[in-house]
Order: sequence, then C-alpha cells, then structure tokens
Amino acid sequence: MTARPIRTARLTRRARAAVTALLVALAIPAAGTARAAGTATAQPHVQRACATVPAGQARCLALVRTDVQGGLGVRGPAVRNRARATAADTALPEGYGPADLRAAYNLPSTGGADQTIALVDAYDDPTAEADLAVYRATYGLPPCTTDNGCFRKVNQRGETAPLPQSGAASGWATETALDLEMASAACPQCRILLVEADEPYLADLAAGVDTAVALGATEVSNSYGGTESHGTTAFAKDYSHPGVAVVASSGDSGYTVPSFPAAYSSVVAVGGTSLTRADNARGWQETAWSGSGSGCSAWVDKPAWQQDTDCPGRTLADVSVVADPDTGPAVYVTSVPRGSGGWTVVGGTSASAPYVAGVIALAGDPAALPDASRLYSAPAAGLNDVVDGSNGSCDGDYLCTAVPGYDAPTGNGTPNGLSAF
Repeated sequence: MTARPIRTARLTRRARAAVTALLVALAIPAAGTARAAGTATAQPHVQRACATVPAGQARCLALVRTDVQGGLGVRGPAVRNRARATAADTALPEGYGPADLRAAYNLPSTGGADQTIALVDAYDDPTAEADLAVYRATYGLPPCTTDNGCFRKVNQRGETAPLPQSGAASGWATETALDLEMASAACPQCRILLVEADEPYLADLAAGVDTAVALGATEVSNSYGGTESHGTTAFAKDYSHPGVAVVASSGDSGYTVPSFPAAYSSVVAVGGTSLTRADNARGWQETAWSGSGSGCSAWVDKPAWQQDTDCPGRTLADVSVVADPDTGPAVYVTSVPRGSGGWTVVGGTSASAPYVAGVIALAGDPAALPDASRLYSAPAAGLNDVVDGSNGSCDGDYLCTAVPGYDAPTGNGTPNGLSAF
C-alpha cells in the first residue's frame, strides 16, 4: 500500500515533464511547469557575450564577468579561502588556469598529440591566434601556431580566405577565445582547428561541423545553442559522424526547453557546475550550477542507453564540468565590443563543452563516443557524482536537481581521470 503514493508521484512528475516539454516547445505557457534559473538576472555582474538572436540563428553561450576586466590579481572567485592563496596565485590572472582544472578533474598533463579538436564558431576572431599565444605562454603551455602546424583557421567551406566579418562587436570573438583556451587547458598537446561560420545561422554552423570532420577533426565542440523546435531536427545528420566525438553546450538558462544541437542523441550534451576548493580528499567540491541547461526533448526520442524515467524523450545533459562564471576560468581576449580587452573570467556551458572535448581528446578514443552511451555505462570511479544544487523548480525532481546518480543539470557527473572517456 505504501508504494502506491510513491509510484503515483513519480508518474505525475513524468507526465508533467512530457507535457511541459511539448508546451514550451510550442511556446504555450503552462501553470506549474519548469522555471529556468535565468543566470543573466541571478548574477548581475555577469553579462551574455552575445545578444538575443532571431529565429533560425544560434546564440553563443559565453557569460562574461563584468567585475573582472584586464587586470591581474589573486584569483578571488576561484579561491574561496584567500588565506590559501600563494605568491604564484597573485602573478596569474583571476580565474582558474589549466593547472587548477587539471587538478580538479584528475587529468594527465600530456596526451592527445594525435588528436585534432575543432571549435565551430560564427564570424571571425581576428586576434584568435595572438590571444591564444598569450594564454598559452602565461600558463606555460607549448605554443600552438599556424607556423608549427598546431593551429589552423578556416571558413565554413574549409578555406583560409576569405574569412567572415569580424565577430568582435557581436561577442562571438569572446566565445571563440574561450573555446580555444578551454580546449588548450584540457589538452595542451592537441592540434586545434577553428572553423568560422559566415553567420550564426543554423545551416552555416551545421556546415561548419561537416567541414571540421572533413578536415580531420577527431573531436568537434559547439558552444552555441538555439531553442529546440521542429525545424532544428533538419540538421541532425550534420552532428552525427561515427568515429568523431561531437559535443555541445547544454545551455545557460537552467531547466527549460532543451538547446539545439545538444538535444541530438548523437551529441554529448555538456552541462555545468560550480567548482570550489575544499578540505576533502579530492581537494575540490562541485554543485550543480544554477544556469546549467537541462530539459526534456519534445522532438528527439529517448535513446536506448538513457534510462531515466521522468522524461519520455532525450534528456539533457550527459556530463558536466565547471561553467559558473563566479568560479570560472581565466580568458584572454582582445577582440571585444568596447575597450582593449585583456584578461577576464568567462563561464557558461560555453566553457564546459570545449573542455570536455579536450578531455575526450586526452583519452584518445573519440570513436568510443559516437554518442553519450559510454558515459552511462562508465565505471563510477571515472566520474565525480554531483549531488547538490539545482537549476530551476521541478518539485525536487532529478530533471532540475542534482541527486546521487544521474541528474539532468550535471548528467552522470564530472571527469575523474580518463577512464569514463
């Protein structure tokens, strides 16, 4: 008798998830449905790099700290206990650097020399290579340049010229810098291919993914998103390339309508966490970031390898790493809308997607991730289970609340070494 109320409650949540996904996909409001965390208003010192876009386009998902601009100093948000800051900390930009992230996720410092990570972005970042050089030199990473064959920049057709118009004014150059530097932080020895779409139209970005694969990318990262709808399913084939791991940001608006292209079942959807130092065996702790995108797809069927019960369609996300701008990485970018740019802190799942692409590259077996199925059968020790925090209101359900095991805001957890990848 006691089981009946529990089973009824679960079915109610499941039904509500299905109805919510359908209604929000159709833009019909429904009382008592998902409420997103809305990071733009929840964190007033954070602004979106890219403005709202019209239908048919994708928005870059980088979130920029407005209280950290162009200066050096103790990495305040990243070092919660100022007493722990060392002299070395004061000589580096504010925000996490490669060594911090490598320690947090138990990653090796070498590997991936035979891998090519592609970053697909819109517009041109005219200072991409120069900014990347500053970032890598600051943190002691090996140079990655056109001259040494590590770095390559092309348009969506795979040509080195003509490149698209500058993305400085639109904010896409900030996104590009973040992508390049997070991929570098995860896999310093990987080659990097930057594919710049003409504009952020869904068709252009999808073409960029195809071009990246044609040019030999082993991992393709996509740090942008559009609201899932019937029309976005037309590009599913462009994000499915057996032998190549395709990853995408799950979004920065909390529990809401799923984000394209992360909703495709062939894509590893990457959510976000808040990451801080801690007095525990790991030395770090993570909670679900309030902005981490999660949702229940109304258009993509649930893949066989996904067994959660309260969403009848594809559930986002699959895995996560740090994305909270308040505990975010340092980024060097000079092609910005105003001023001369420099060091700042940038977050969002735009940071987590290229980092996970780098983790996959370090593991060296991208063919094992034609989708996210491997992450659902990985040894528990290979992932840090995130069990605290939420990204919206859903009556405590795993669709917006971090719980033991799988949950939508953080997926199956965060990397603990490479065994899960």
